[in-house]
Amino acid sequence: MNYEQAVAWIHSRLRLGIKPGLMRMNHLLEELGNPHQKLKTVHIAGTNGKGSTVTYLRNVLQESGYTVGTFTSPYFERFNERISINGDPVSDGDLTLLVEKIKPIAEKMEQSEWGAPSEFEVITAMSFYYFAELQPVDLVLYEVGLGGRLDSTNVIIPMVSVITSIGMDHMQFLGNRLEDIASEKAGIIKHGVPVISGVHQPEARNVIKETALEKESELFQLGQDFSAERVALLDKGERFEFQSPLQHDEFDLSMIGTHQINNAALAIKVVELLVKNQEMKIEPEHLKRGLKKASWPGRMEALSATREIYIDGAHNPEGVDALVKTIKERFLHKKVTVLFSALHDKKLRPMISQLEEAVDEIGFTSFDFPRVASVEELYEASAHPHKSEVHDWKKYLEEKIAVMEEEEVLLITGSLYFLSEVKPYLLPLLENYRKK
Repeated sequence: MNYEQAVAWIHSRLRLGIKPGLMRMNHLLEELGNPHQKLKTVHIAGTNGKGSTVTYLRNVLQESGYTVGTFTSPYFERFNERISINGDPVSDGDLTLLVEKIKPIAEKMEQSEWGAPSEFEVITAMSFYYFAELQPVDLVLYEVGLGGRLDSTNVIIPMVSVITSIGMDHMQFLGNRLEDIASEKAGIIKHGVPVISGVHQPEARNVIKETALEKESELFQLGQDFSAERVALLDKGERFEFQSPLQHDEFDLSMIGTHQINNAALAIKVVELLVKNQEMKIEPEHLKRGLKKASWPGRMEALSATREIYIDGAHNPEGVDALVKTIKERFLHKKVTVLFSALHDKKLRPMISQLEEAVDEIGFTSFDFPRVASVEELYEASAHPHKSEVHDWKKYLEEKIAVMEEEEVLLITGSLYFLSEVKPYLLPLLENYRKK
């Protein structure tokens, strides 16, 4: 089997859809020798902020000399990114080996009482085997795929559990009320394992608090047990003050937005617990350097040194809310143009109306992807006086960048799948402008 065949086999599992539940996962792992039981882990759930919290933690732990595995989704530019060590994606050769290991087990399961494992279950199992057997690491940061309670990653007993935020997303799987969604996310809380929460809605907080009590897990709530407040807007980031019973200090970030301050605060609290429980040795300078170095593709990512052009994966109402706050904080006196594309199973009208209040012009486009919303569907959902249908986003961006003025901001946002097409197209184009 070569790499292309291996990836094609993984993607062929998509036909099985999303299959919540842990019975298949437990059987698959048993056949592999239960590699997940050999790993030290941190488990991270939440509607938004999971990827950023992972990247803050990874950078801090790397600065401290640890080898850190990460399991994240979706990938941004290349499939291999989902399973990485110290930020380097799994090699094509190792990924192929992993498929060769798991494929016969998965195919045998098709005829069993458990049924065939889904794509996500297969990838999760591959990651466990990779980090435990093929390329052993000091610690793995596991990002939940969907929800928490029934997610494939929820077979681990981590050192710390984290719930970053709760929002109205994936409601067809998780429920229509914040309490229902919070209950699913709180499903990652394990007996006696400390849990850190960045959730702000009272009704969702109560669910997490009750679950933590039931599981006899110590709960650390952002805004109550520790806090983070912005001190200054930096040109390329944030400065904030962090306060907890264990420390009081200022930190700089290279990532932009109040929500990134909150994500960084969660990461700091994880570090505090790992040090306090003598799981890891992390010095204050490692913490500061790691947070400053951290970057995560597609999150208010600046693509040009000479023009204000950003991409941001605001793909649900909470993500758009965070983006709108950032626009109002940073670009209040500038002309802001947005190019937006999204999947049609998202809450399109609320997202678009939120965006409209903060931008001067908004263009709606589409791209080649299943479930993508049409240009017309997005345009019709908008009431902005300066809206446009963009049927050729490449041509639109070329023309827009050519006439951008100094006090103008271009923001490409919406689906991360869209941004993963935009970024590799834009970078060489912007490099040519820089050379002129």
